[in-house]
Amino acid sequence: QVQLVESGGGLVQPGGSLRLSCAASGSIDSIYSMGWYRQAPGKQRELVAVITGGGSTNYADSVKGRFTISRDNTKNTVYLQMNSLKPEDTAVYYCNGFRVAPTPYDYWGQGTQVTVSS
Repeated sequence: QVQLVESGGGLVQPGGSLRLSCAASGSIDSIYSMGWYRQAPGKQRELVAVITGGGSTNYADSVKGRFTISRDNTKNTVYLQMNSLKPEDTAVYYCNGFRVAPTPYDYWGQGTQVTVSS
């Protein structure tokens, strides 16, 4: 089992910045990639950014150039630096850990609210 605990959400004005953190514990050696997803009211959960153990990253088009995902393997923590925030970035952000073996499986954190509003 893997436990994921997010922190760092909150209320920020348009154009502002926030940094989300996700601390992983448990059987983390089984995790192939970690990422951030978000879900706005009335919408489906969507991928924001993902990073593999080798450091490869992928971003949603809507956040490219504004968000940066990174990881600190010494702390088993993944970060999402969010700059130039827009009202449309308002959502609950979920940390994800993806396990490939023995069977594919997604681990999820409890979510953290990000609200971008003046």
